[in-house]
Amino acid sequence: MAHHGVSDQDNPIIPGTRFRVHDGTRPQPRIVHPGTVSTPERPGDPPSDAVILFDGADLSRWVSMSGGEARWRVAQGYLEVLPGAGDIQTRDHLGDCQLHLEWAAPATIHGEGQGRGNSGVWLMGRYEIQILDGYENPTYADGTTAAIYGQYPPLVNACRQPGEWQCYDLVWIAPRFTGNHLLSPASLTAWHNGLVVHYQRSLVGPTQHGQVASYQPHAPTAPLRLQDHGDPVRYRNLWYRPLNGYDAP
Repeated sequence: MAHHGVSDQDNPIIPGTRFRVHDGTRPQPRIVHPGTVSTPERPGDPPSDAVILFDGADLSRWVSMSGGEARWRVAQGYLEVLPGAGDIQTRDHLGDCQLHLEWAAPATIHGEGQGRGNSGVWLMGRYEIQILDGYENPTYADGTTAAIYGQYPPLVNACRQPGEWQCYDLVWIAPRFTGNHLLSPASLTAWHNGLVVHYQRSLVGPTQHGQVASYQPHAPTAPLRLQDHGDPVRYRNLWYRPLNGYDAP
């Protein structure tokens, strides 16, 4: 809606900013080319400002959690958990970010419950979003596919069949600390195959198994970790965008 003949300098200041309503001096948003949508045959192109964590060719941006080079398998544009090789983590340290990744559970079904297509995405190396073949595979709700493990089930089960590529899009806000005091908890909004499964969900602390989590102060950024849980889960098209550059008051 546009109104002519009234100067924006006559408009009130927007609370929490230094700008007036419709302020012509307010900086324009950065232009980012949005990339393309993935298909079953090939991953899409990341947006133009994304940091690429896996380009389909090598694991140069990853290291083993146990030290040394990451030893997972790379083939045909994807990386695959090499059972027994251990978890891997990024050389990059991530804080607040938009994270995109695509994954596929093994097409051949082995096991049930937590023993079927199990891996995990560990934000900041501490907070796990579950990877699991949850297609017609019931397990405890806070450990199913796309759960914030041990804390919150997803709003829906959006799983595709084993062997099909699936997509997570996450908006992660890291916790804030002052000294030993928690200022604000970590927050997650997440989509699984295009469906919202968590919306501004406040985490109760880092992931624990069989225990209630609690916060301990830590750095504002840390590596992203992928879990070796003994199943040859595949990943492709991993990228992130740091969330910074918001308008200052």
